[in-house]
Amino acid sequence: VQLQASGGGLVQAGGSLRLSCAASGSTFSNYTMGWFRQVPGKERDVVAAISWNGDVKFYANSVKGRFTISREYAKNAIYLQMNSLKPEDTAVYYCAANRGSKALRIGDVDYWGKGTQVTVSS
Repeated sequence: VQLQASGGGLVQAGGSLRLSCAASGSTFSNYTMGWFRQVPGKERDVVAAISWNGDVKFYANSVKGRFTISREYAKNAIYLQMNSLKPEDTAVYYCAANRGSKALRIGDVDYWGKGTQVTVSS
């Protein structure tokens, strides 16, 4: 499966951005999908994930209550709505996918998309 992320940019603290990830090349509904982020010098961390059927969602503690992950089967896409952004959310965000119900964790990701930069100014 190929993943194409978009929607990054520069925003002031307190603002919002919506990231999109379009999937192609395989049956979209067969994959657990999610978002990771990485800052220079640090490990890539999972931010949010959504199960293949959309019933189960995971959020990192640092983004709970501010970020929302969703998926749209008709468009083979997932989204990350990011509200109340903070400077510490600045990172490159990566879309990721795992076959079936396999959980997304660093070191165990089947497919990566190219990153999209999110910069939050104070």
